[in-house]
Amino acid sequence: MKGVILAGGLGSRLAPLTMVTNKHLLPVYDKPMIYYPLENLAKSGIEEVMVVTGGRFAGHFLSLLQNGKHFGLKKLEYAYQEGEGGIADALKLARSFIGDSGPFCVVLGDNIYQYNIKEHVERFEKIEGSGACVLSVPSGSYDPMRFGIAASNIQFFNEKAIKPEELIEKPGSADLKRLGGNFKTVDILTGTYFYTPDVFDICEQLKPSKRGELEITDVNKDYLDRKCLDLYRIEGWWSDAGTFPSLLEVSNLVRRDGANLDVQTGV
Repeated sequence: MKGVILAGGLGSRLAPLTMVTNKHLLPVYDKPMIYYPLENLAKSGIEEVMVVTGGRFAGHFLSLLQNGKHFGLKKLEYAYQEGEGGIADALKLARSFIGDSGPFCVVLGDNIYQYNIKEHVERFEKIEGSGACVLSVPSGSYDPMRFGIAASNIQFFNEKAIKPEELIEKPGSADLKRLGGNFKTVDILTGTYFYTPDVFDICEQLKPSKRGELEITDVNKDYLDRKCLDLYRIEGWWSDAGTFPSLLEVSNLVRRDGANLDVQTGV
């Protein structure tokens, strides 16, 4: 399986730090932010990765990451996103890299996990036909208005996977009230997605949202409508690092626990 890390954007919420470098190169505890998703993919058995970035600091990634061998990668490629077209627009740039090689993994560059995603990689590698999977966490510990959310009338209990019934990108208070009253499970979608290569055709057909971007939630809704979308809850903590509070929080979590640990051994 190949991996794609999306590390573009202006990082305006972290200004003035992002006036001198890309957000994903800022430190999280003792490493640059981009190290965490790269290490996660490498520890999960993914050896070929593309980093999609943009902006005037894109060259900093090459200086830092070079050819990726020190992460244990066999291949590290780069793609440049012009402008702010959204996550799905950035994903389109990986089409030639993925080709028809089969299912692949996409990670947002500011997402950091306590445990690596190896079990999910191994599970999705076995998929047949068209499909997608999104990793999630229960909404109770996070601010759902900052993220995409999934709702279902099926509860997880001892099962890690469900098929959601509704997806909303950055819901408002009215959305949350309605979902809370109508559904048994409301989860936040973390920034890790698994797709089959038909996702690129879906991205090409998308229309910009009110924000003028191609939304990854609209991609996931296509799979949802075809009942091809699975939601898997992760073990341990997860955080993005896109705001000053979350950047501080995840730095403290990494200092306390480490990151990208093995679920079975905790190492």
